Amino acid sequence: MKKYFMKKKMVFPAAFRAAGMRSPAGGAAFWKRIFLLLLLLCLPLPAAADDGEAGMAPTDGDRILLGSIGEASNLIPYLTADSASHEVADLLYVAPLRFNKDLEPECWAAESFSMEDEGRLLRFRLRKGILWEDGTELTAEDVAFTYKLVIDPATGSPYADDFLQIKEFRVLDRYSFEVRYERFFARAVSSWMNPILPRHILEGQNIRATPFARKPVGAGPYRLQRWEPGVRIVLEASPTYFLGRPHISEVVFRIIPDTATMFMETRAGRLDVMELSPQQYLRQTSGKKWAESFHKYRYLASVYNFLGFNLEHPFFKDRRVRQAISCAINRGDIVKGVLLGLGEPAFGPYKPGTWAYHPGLRPVSFNPDRARKLLAEAGFADSDGDGILDKDGRPLAFTILTNQGNEPRILTATIIQSQLRAVGIDVRIRTVEWAAFIREFVNTGRFDAIILGWTITQDPDIFAVWHSSQAVPGGLNFIHYKNPGLDRLLEEARSTPDRQRRTALYHQVQEILDEDQPYCFLYVPYALPVVQNRFMGIKPALAGIMYNFEDWWVPKSLQRYKVTP
Repeated sequence: MKKYFMKKKMVFPAAFRAAGMRSPAGGAAFWKRIFLLLLLLCLPLPAAADDGEAGMAPTDGDRILLGSIGEASNLIPYLTADSASHEVADLLYVAPLRFNKDLEPECWAAESFSMEDEGRLLRFRLRKGILWEDGTELTAEDVAFTYKLVIDPATGSPYADDFLQIKEFRVLDRYSFEVRYERFFARAVSSWMNPILPRHILEGQNIRATPFARKPVGAGPYRLQRWEPGVRIVLEASPTYFLGRPHISEVVFRIIPDTATMFMETRAGRLDVMELSPQQYLRQTSGKKWAESFHKYRYLASVYNFLGFNLEHPFFKDRRVRQAISCAINRGDIVKGVLLGLGEPAFGPYKPGTWAYHPGLRPVSFNPDRARKLLAEAGFADSDGDGILDKDGRPLAFTILTNQGNEPRILTATIIQSQLRAVGIDVRIRTVEWAAFIREFVNTGRFDAIILGWTITQDPDIFAVWHSSQAVPGGLNFIHYKNPGLDRLLEEARSTPDRQRRTALYHQVQEILDEDQPYCFLYVPYALPVVQNRFMGIKPALAGIMYNFEDWWVPKSLQRYKVTP
């Protein structure tokens, strides 16, 4: 499962990222190793030890201020794909499983978990005493309700596919359930990292019209305190959270639709966490004041940015046009000009260094001459001498759409505009406010081309974004890419446990995407978060810095805000 990473901002741990099997697959021995790993990960969690920073034990209190370019659209996670909504929802709900610091699955709401029949049968036992905010106990019936809700066609969830792979779901008792798959499904484990919803509140409601979307009731570490539209969303620490009340008393998402304003607010101390732009990281956050007030971090992000084509557009139905545009784009210039070198050019949907990443492919080379040749083959010529190619009296012109306030995306569009103009393509740029951008353009397919980004999941299954079946209203294949050969590869890859075979299949997937160019894959950036240094307990790991947010704390002497429980 994926979610949009369309804004330049800090990302909380995502329930919708897929789990990666780290060991080569093959037979009973493999599943025995997986079972033992999961059994160890599902043992009772130890009590938090002293953080060890300045010899102090963690203390409760204070609030943390986060900036968000866009406002959450819906706090029912199965109905929305935008990161603004998921970042809030990730703190409100719990799931049977989650990722640990090493991006391995561990138990969360589940007390234990087992895999049998070569991964086709999964059994869970939930912890007793997990409470919804209203005091009702969370049970296996809530999980069953959530599963049925997501696969219901009336729900129209873009995440239904993972759960549609289930052959049978059975509630065994109040706390136990099992799921059986017709065949091995690579994303089965990660499916159960998705949030559980309360049956006793939502049953019988129209999920598309329920007030629960803006007044949710969860069982997670935080609760929604208030939502001031267009201004802020405030969460408060839950005193009934089953792993213990988080140390930070309040989490405030301030809605600031411009990264420059967000940076000024961070510098002035009115934001505590921000994802910096490369220019801010390299040139605007040096000196004694920044060193004394903030900690900066840097690591290759699990994100790729792309220029995506609406394949219903008559120009982009011709693969040669897409290939020409890709050849006319100098990705090296974009990485240097937009990211100031803090990123890597991309050729596909996987992160460099991961097991599915194709070692033999390279980003499309900048080659304007080849671009012109391909466009000529597609029938385009400058018939009137105005510098813009045309065909059948129609100029080769289109609009790139992206979201307001995202300076790197806008600068990327500007560079692409200049580079395409050099080969006779007229490009216009349009920016739209975040909520309207998603609601009125992305979800409806009302665009020519679009600059966006995706999170890169731990498991390389990209069925939900690229399979032809997902090119439907509300689906994540919003460019309407359809390739039967790619479909077959994606179907086989998600149903085989053999790592070596899956690797070969995903290499073929990347070769097809490289040839078809439904996206111009642009770059994988570095994550450049900055955090106000009064926050303790931050422990960078493979999962980044936010995976253990529940354990962050502020010493009493450094707390800025008095928060009344």
